[in-house]
Amino acid sequence: MDKFTTLEGVAAPLKIINVDTDMIIPKQYLKTIKRTGLGKGLFSEQRYKDDGSENPDFVLNQPAYRNSKVLVAGDNFGCGSSREHAPWALLDFGIRCVISTSFGDIFYNNCFKNGILPIRVSQEDLDKLFDDAERGANATLTIDLPNQEIRGPDGGKVKFEIDPFRKHCLINGLDDIGLTMEKKSSIDAYESKLKERAWA
Repeated sequence: MDKFTTLEGVAAPLKIINVDTDMIIPKQYLKTIKRTGLGKGLFSEQRYKDDGSENPDFVLNQPAYRNSKVLVAGDNFGCGSSREHAPWALLDFGIRCVISTSFGDIFYNNCFKNGILPIRVSQEDLDKLFDDAERGANATLTIDLPNQEIRGPDGGKVKFEIDPFRKHCLINGLDDIGLTMEKKSSIDAYESKLKERAWA
């Protein structure tokens, strides 16, 4: 998993509440167990018309937001079913941070396990960030995880809270496997002791 320390990039405003995981990545994309290639399916029912052409009105199809790294979204983002493909699709598109007032619990946990930082902020702060994100190509936000703050294009700052353990994992690029490998020497020592006991 890639480390997450400071992220600077364009923030796309998605002023929709209750965005569920089916909207993030529709069911037809769930056949794969690969984490790559899902970016094309991200919000596909909103991004594409019935004939397969792009919907120019959808935010991620607009020139200023095609390379967004941050998504500023409405309340209750990632609700619905538990599909891990949702954070995979966001990550494959290039989004490493989602900011909202609240998240679906399973989606929130899956983000951390896949190197995406979900940030909860107050409605007042979200409104400010929406204003920043609506500046198009100038909608650059800096997400500073070590200092737990979001810096806007005009120098404004929004502080955020995060669980210390999850912060440690993101900064060090540790997913569940990485956390296990940190204990490799202890695991190896334990397994060596087991070999000494034929009855074990």
